[in-house]
Amino acid sequence: MNIAMTLRRFGMDPILLTSIGRDAAGDELIDAANLLRLDTSFVYRSDDLPTDQYMAVEGANGVIAAIADAHSLEAAGDKILLPLSDGRLGSEDVPFSGKIALDGNLTEMLLSKIAQSRLFASADVRVAPASPGKAERLLPILTMPNATLYVNLEEAGLICHRSFENATDAADALVTKGAAQVLVTDGGKTAAHANAAGVITAEPPQVLVTRVTGAGDTFMAAHIAAEARGEAAQAALETALAAAAAYVSGDVPS
Repeated sequence: MNIAMTLRRFGMDPILLTSIGRDAAGDELIDAANLLRLDTSFVYRSDDLPTDQYMAVEGANGVIAAIADAHSLEAAGDKILLPLSDGRLGSEDVPFSGKIALDGNLTEMLLSKIAQSRLFASADVRVAPASPGKAERLLPILTMPNATLYVNLEEAGLICHRSFENATDAADALVTKGAAQVLVTDGGKTAAHANAAGVITAEPPQVLVTRVTGAGDTFMAAHIAAEARGEAAQAALETALAAAAAYVSGDVPS
């Protein structure tokens, strides 16, 4: 949702693929998304699965605790992907060829299926873990040749099963591990973008941090939008860092 909201703010027209219950919370969420002009017409509405919930507690130094209940999304499985196979957005014969932002709230089994599916073979797939605790779920999808991975320093370490001192080393290690393209952030420190051609870096603007939940999603969405506008790698990285800094400072509405 954070990714979609930011994409809309940058002039793109995101379509939501997810599972939302036919309950009061689900109706409220659909109404809110429609008010934000997000396309909810392809959302899987379950009659028996409740709408998932998320809660985060933040302090001055960042997130203290967060709970994400994604049981319904996990239970829905590949039903959320039906529009990519039944001809509405794509099919195996004519797979979807646009950009897909994918997060690690999906099960490892479904992510493994996506990594091997013809339905995703022609897309520009952008991937992010939903949280550090779910980073290792992305291992099956890591080596997709058409995927770009967005992680923070901690998540990069979990995927590589080692610790890193900086984003540059982490990005280089992920490419060595088989990733086609990666972006690694490290809070207010240097961020890195790496692929087979090498590593580029940029410094995030220094701002007063008032919130952190959603910062990574904002960075990812801003980077997708920047590249869609034709910005080169260095400029797109700097644009994304500026957008994330504005978000965490509170200058952008949540």
